Amino acid sequence: MRAAGLPIPAADGGSAGGGPRFQGGGATRVIAQEVTTATAGERLVAIGTAQALRSVTLTSEVAGTLEDVTVSSGEWVDAGALIAQLNAEVQQLALARAELGLRDTRSRAARVAQLRDSGSATQVQIDDAELALNRAELDLRDAQLELRRRQITAPVSGWIGLIALEPGNQITPNTELVQLDDRSQLLVNFDVPERFVGLVSAGDALEASPLSRPSEVLTGRVRAIDARVDQGNRTLRIQGEIDNDGDRLRPGMAFRITMPLPGEDYPVVDPLAIQWDRGGAFVWALDDENRARRAGIEIVQRRDDAVLVRADLSAGDKVVLEGVQNLRPGAEVNIVALQPAPQPDIAQQTVDTTGPASGAPDI
Repeated sequence: MRAAGLPIPAADGGSAGGGPRFQGGGATRVIAQEVTTATAGERLVAIGTAQALRSVTLTSEVAGTLEDVTVSSGEWVDAGALIAQLNAEVQQLALARAELGLRDTRSRAARVAQLRDSGSATQVQIDDAELALNRAELDLRDAQLELRRRQITAPVSGWIGLIALEPGNQITPNTELVQLDDRSQLLVNFDVPERFVGLVSAGDALEASPLSRPSEVLTGRVRAIDARVDQGNRTLRIQGEIDNDGDRLRPGMAFRITMPLPGEDYPVVDPLAIQWDRGGAFVWALDDENRARRAGIEIVQRRDDAVLVRADLSAGDKVVLEGVQNLRPGAEVNIVALQPAPQPDIAQQTVDTTGPASGAPDI
C-alpha cells in the first residue's frame, strides 16, 4: 500500500473512529474553525386582560331624587365636570339661612369690636362674639358641603359609559350612576412563572396583540411588577401599559403579550464539529500548541449552520471540523485550513405561559 501511494490506516486503538489519517505519519492534518459566542434569548408569551388607565364608578354620597343628568353616554368629560344633580331644595334653603346668619353674626362682632375700642365691652362679650362668628362660619361651610354632596362630578377626565338612570329616579349611596374610564392608555395584567423573577423590570419593552385581531401588534412597556409571587400557582403578576391611539381598544379586551427576555452567552460551533459516543456529545478542541483535547458539550440551541453549546470553550478557541476520526487526547495536529467563525442567526426560544385552555394559538 505504501509503494502504491495508498494511505495506511492508523493502528492507534485510542482513535475516536479508526478511520485513515490525512497523512501517513506525524501530526494529523485537520480543518479547524474558531469558536464564537452568541446570546440565546427567550421570548415570553402570556395572555392578559386590559383595564383602563383610570376607571371610576360614580355613585352618590347621599340618597335622593335624580334631578338632572348633564352628560350623554359615550361623551368625553374633563375632571371636575358636573355629571348629575340631585334634588337639593332643602340644602339650598339651609345655605341661604347660613349665609344670613353669618352676616348677622359679623354685624354683631363689628359692634362689639367698636365697644372694645372705646373700652365699653367686657372680655366675656368679646369672647362670645368671636365664638358666635366662628360657629356661623362653620354652619355656612356645612351647608355648602351638603349642597355639593347633591352634585356628582367627574373626579378624572375620561369617557362616560352607558347611562341607565333618568331624572326622577330615586337613588341611594349604593346606586351606580355611570362608569367613567380614561382609556387613553390601557393597562394589561398578566402572569409569568416565578423563574422569570429578576429577568423582567419596569420599563422593559413588550408587544401586545388583541386576541380578536391577532395581526395587529402594539408596542408598550412594563409599568409595574407585583411585590410577591403568588404562592398558590407560583406566578408573578406583571402590569404592562400600551397606548390606545385612535381610541380603538376597550378595557376588558384580552391581549396576547410577547416579551423578549435577556439570555446567556454561549459558545457557537459548526454542527460538523460535534461528535457522539457513549459519554454524550463532545468536540475536539485545540490548545495553544495545537494539541487535541476532548471537550464535552451540552446543546442549547441548534440551527443548520451553527449550534449553541454549553461547554468549556471561549471565543477564539479552535475546534476540529474535519479529520476527527484520527484524533485522540493530546494528539498533535496540523491545521491545513481555518474556517471563519460561524455567524449564527439564533432565534429566541418561546416560553408560552398561556396554557392549552387559554384559547390562544400555539407558536
